[in-house]
Amino acid sequence: MGWLQEVHSKISISERQIDLDGQALNVGYRAAAIVNRQVDELIGIVKGVMADGMVHQGEAEFLLMWMNNNRGALDKWPAKAIYPRLLAALSDGHIDSNEENELMDLLLAAVGGNTAPMNKISSDSTSLPLSKPAPDLIFAGRIFCFTGKFQSGTRQWCESKVLAKGGIAASSITKKLNYLVIGDIGSRDWLHSTHGTKIEKAMEYREAGIALHIVCEEHWFNHVDLIEQ
Repeated sequence: MGWLQEVHSKISISERQIDLDGQALNVGYRAAAIVNRQVDELIGIVKGVMADGMVHQGEAEFLLMWMNNNRGALDKWPAKAIYPRLLAALSDGHIDSNEENELMDLLLAAVGGNTAPMNKISSDSTSLPLSKPAPDLIFAGRIFCFTGKFQSGTRQWCESKVLAKGGIAASSITKKLNYLVIGDIGSRDWLHSTHGTKIEKAMEYREAGIALHIVCEEHWFNHVDLIEQ
C-alpha cells in the first residue's frame, strides 16, 4: 500500500486561493486546468489499484474518498462512470467478491491497460464509452471520425476505407456524426493518457440524445473486412 500513501500525500492538500508568493489566483481561469489535472490523478490512482489484479477494500475506500474530495471531476470521464458504481459497491461498508470483480472490469475498461485484441499489443484506450451493444455499421452516406492510433493502418488508410464504401470521413466531432472509431493503441496526443477531447465531446452529444455511436477499432475493422470479402 506504499503507492497509496504517496498519492495521498500529494493530493490531500486543498486547492490554494493564493500562490506561493501570496498573489491571488484567478480561480475561474484555472478551473479547467484543475479539473484536467484531477482526471489525470484519478487515472493514475486507478492504474495503481489495478497493479496487482485486485481491488482491495482499502483501495476502494481510498478511491471513493478521493473522488468525494475532488468533486469537480465527478462529471468528467471516467469519474462519472466509476463514482456511482463505487458508491453502490460500498453502500453496505464492504465489497464482496462479485463486487470486486465488477469493479475490476469497470476500472480496466475505464483506463485501458488491457491488451488490444487485433495483434495483442498493449492498449491505453478506454473501452468504457463504447456503444453497447456494438451496432452494425452502415457506410454509405454515414459520417465517421477517427481518434487515436490504429493497428490496422494509418488514419488516412482508415478514412480511405470509409470513402471507398460511400461514407464520409470527418476530422472533428459534430452533431451530424454517426460513428466515432477509437484506435486500439491510444495516442500520446490525447489530453489524458486514456482518452482525448473527441471522445469526451462524442459522449456529451450521445448523453444529450444524439444518435452517435462510439466503436472500437476491431469492431470497425471487422465490418470493413466483411464487406471486402
